[in-house]
Amino acid sequence: MKGYYRKRGKTWYYTIDVGIKPDTGDRDQRSKGGFKTKKEAQLAAAVLMNELDQGTYVKEAEITFEDFKGEWLGLYQATGRVKVSTVRVREHESGRLLAYFAKYKMKNITRKLYQSALNDLKDKGLAHTTLEGIHCTGRMIFKKAVELGYIKVDPTQYAIIPRTQKTVDEIESETEVPEYLEKDELSSFLKMAKENGFEMDYIIFLTLAYTGMRAGELCALKWKDIDFENQTISITKTYYNPKNNIRKYQLLPPKTKSSIRIIEIDAIVLAELELHQSRQKIVKMEHRKVYHDKDFIFSMTEKNYGYPIYIKKIENRMNRLLKLAGLNTNLTPHSLRHTHTSLLAEARVGLEEIMERLGHSDDEITRRVYLHVTKTMKKEASQKFSELMRNL
Repeated sequence: MKGYYRKRGKTWYYTIDVGIKPDTGDRDQRSKGGFKTKKEAQLAAAVLMNELDQGTYVKEAEITFEDFKGEWLGLYQATGRVKVSTVRVREHESGRLLAYFAKYKMKNITRKLYQSALNDLKDKGLAHTTLEGIHCTGRMIFKKAVELGYIKVDPTQYAIIPRTQKTVDEIESETEVPEYLEKDELSSFLKMAKENGFEMDYIIFLTLAYTGMRAGELCALKWKDIDFENQTISITKTYYNPKNNIRKYQLLPPKTKSSIRIIEIDAIVLAELELHQSRQKIVKMEHRKVYHDKDFIFSMTEKNYGYPIYIKKIENRMNRLLKLAGLNTNLTPHSLRHTHTSLLAEARVGLEEIMERLGHSDDEITRRVYLHVTKTMKKEASQKFSELMRNL
């Protein structure tokens, strides 16, 4: 195995013969330049020769980050173990890195370049959790490139996500309690839905408020999920439709493993569901030729008959009712989960039981709502005790 060294301008290059190319019979050579001295070139060549002797040499590919990103995303999706929504997130996160590395060859992206990209994204004001997602995706991409033999070194290996010291406002916001409806406000809201809501408004918001389920879980509900005899609802799937195309919806596994659950429901909700089912049967009969009969509980009653109602429609309807009731219009269907949490806490249901009902293994926001309500209750208990003692 021979090495040749030459100087071009102010830098040195090496060329090593590693054999004969079987397809052409030409010499197979490896070359690299940019060394300041001949000795540096000789040392680098020695490392390469040792790798070739030991059989550990990896011929790095010429593929660009942009091209490999597309290849990796296809491989990631092809595993069949990730949801469509997750693939969409990974695509978005890798797109952030594309702005820095698109035309770079994978082998030329150094640790310094990668860290600089993370630092710049931080300087642009991205949240820490967003940066965590981008870095996670970056690590997956470069790890796969190493695995496939495209590169030798993973530039993400020692990268760190830059942090900035939190401001007082940021610290305080981490302990803020999310907005939700108080008991009397919920009563006013549901009354407005019943008296002035559009078709299905009352049963939709009654179900959300009395179960604490996610809007996506509600949209995916089918009649087979309701056990009228045992008064339970089985939550096993969620609705996915990012472009709000009514006919191009998808049903996906729930957010987490703990999201798959069976919850008990109030007789009031069951009674309203039975009434809703009777009305739906009439619509189904009237439009049986075009009805999308897939057993959905909350389905469209005009134009796209039978297709599941979509989340954006629920959000718009809730906003309308909040305005009519003179309530906080910043609230969303998700706020009804927090409302459900607050009412359970007020009813002295334990945090663990609430988490289980909502489909959480752990959730900081739910914890905040619970502690906020129970703190008030404990304060009231202390005041009652003081009043009792004063009356002795």
